[in-house]
Amino acid sequence: MAIFTLSHPRGSREAEAFLQDGARILSAIPVVRNFEVLHQISPKCDFDYGFSMEFENQEAYEAYNAHPSHQSFVQERWETEVARFQEIDLVN
Repeated sequence: MAIFTLSHPRGSREAEAFLQDGARILSAIPVVRNFEVLHQISPKCDFDYGFSMEFENQEAYEAYNAHPSHQSFVQERWETEVARFQEIDLVN
């Protein structure tokens, strides 16, 4: 999971485009399961959005990180439009 705040105003056309593009691009990576775009509702957290997804195993997680679509999204969109973030990678 990654929680983040964009450099665009919350709810703006640019923010919505980022969220929609992220969902389209990242959920299309074959190893990604249960991709969700989340919107923060708690005043206790100062991040605005979240991307959540599941992977079958460690190998799938590593394949996602190395996938060209993920790499491209990070370089072209994430690094230029995300103001700050926290990544949380968990296993059960």
